[in-house]
Amino acid sequence: MADVTLVDITPESIVDYGVCGYKDLKKHRELRRKIDWFGEYYAKGLRMKALVSKEHGYQGMIEYIPGRYAHRPVDADGYLFIHCIFVGFRKEFKGKGYASLMIDECIREAREAGMHGVAVVVRDGPFMAGRDIFVRKGFVPADAADPDFELLALKFSPDTNDPRFRDMKKHLEEYRDGLFVIRSVQCPYTEKNTNAILESARSRFNLKATLIDLEDSDAVQNSPCAFGTFCIVHDGKVISHHPISNTRFENIMKKRVG
Repeated sequence: MADVTLVDITPESIVDYGVCGYKDLKKHRELRRKIDWFGEYYAKGLRMKALVSKEHGYQGMIEYIPGRYAHRPVDADGYLFIHCIFVGFRKEFKGKGYASLMIDECIREAREAGMHGVAVVVRDGPFMAGRDIFVRKGFVPADAADPDFELLALKFSPDTNDPRFRDMKKHLEEYRDGLFVIRSVQCPYTEKNTNAILESARSRFNLKATLIDLEDSDAVQNSPCAFGTFCIVHDGKVISHHPISNTRFENIMKKRVG
């Protein structure tokens, strides 16, 4: 690990490192929005650490926040909540224990802050961390949500209340008529393809299409989807639980409306 350093990202340094591969402020609106969001929530305890190689630069990151401000539809107050973690734009950085190192840092900070523990939402699929690395760290299932999301928790005391998913189904009632793309700037990938999806919904499928920008953690915690920061809802049904391409969207809609 001599070539790799774990760097604490601050509102002042985030521009130097970028986020999730986005580095060009002029080109990437999603990066500008993420930086503004990061500055707002940094004061509330949001933290981001970047895995940086001397030779190859930015190769991973972990982002976590006090559960009160989690950008997932969860009740996790008192926990440190992991939004996302990834390692390796280059394959040689995978499988080297770097993800474990970053999780350990999060656990250490949670203990030092006197928190209940650490929580994270996982699933098998895109945009989410796999469960296995967390299970090896002692995380256990605390709750589950459709279609295949799990809320895992590492509790520092067995007497502590478990974190829980919120009731997402009741919020689907708000999205019964038409197509809705729901997103938050927490995830920079929510910007990509959104305009094309909305245009396809209107022009190809003659749908009433609405973009919903979730403005803060309270809004995200009332999302109808466990991913929280992005979903697409059509006539009260979630048809995508994570960011997708316009081609994928059109294929889904062809099966729904012909």
